[in-house]
Amino acid sequence: MAENNDQETSGATAAVMRIRTVKPQQEPPERPSVLNPNAAPVLVKLAPPFSVRACQFLWVVSFVLAGLAIIYFFVVREDQLPLIVETIRDVNSERTTETYQRAADIIYWSAFAAMIGLLLIQITLLVSFTNRKPGVRWWQFITLLGQALLFGLGRELIAAGDHGEHLRQLLAGQLVAVTLALLVSNLRGAVAWSVRRHDVRKGLGWSGGADA
Repeated sequence: MAENNDQETSGATAAVMRIRTVKPQQEPPERPSVLNPNAAPVLVKLAPPFSVRACQFLWVVSFVLAGLAIIYFFVVREDQLPLIVETIRDVNSERTTETYQRAADIIYWSAFAAMIGLLLIQITLLVSFTNRKPGVRWWQFITLLGQALLFGLGRELIAAGDHGEHLRQLLAGQLVAVTLALLVSNLRGAVAWSVRRHDVRKGLGWSGGADA
């Protein structure tokens, strides 16, 4: 009986010792990331800065004014041709009436084609500006000079009379809108946006290993 008690006591003591000597279970290590921080940059689409959006808006305003001027100039053609004839006759009155009429037609259609040509070129350049093509601002500035020349000549040759006053207002509004657009496009934010050419962010590609 005493031997049984001794065995039970020794067994309990051994169990207590085993419990005391058991080491606490360690936490498993963190799972390694499947993303590679050294991946190549990725192209992203970011909204342009406010100065660029304002520039684009001003260009669109100039296009609307140019379109209105072209339509209006075509509608009042029959009223403007006699005034153009009178302007030419004031310069040289020794020609025949047919000569003046032909000259007036040439001047009218030349101005009409120039207005359409400038509008199409400026639309193309705005697309290039939006795509951040280099050197676009210089070409836009050249079209501004051409537009100013057309406005100056138009005041003398094609924009006479009451209808001519409305035409001058449309052309002047277009000229102001283009000038403001070019000024805004040269602000710091717009220039930095154009120089950057592409919007990129740091890539987070897969680091390799088996696919999930």
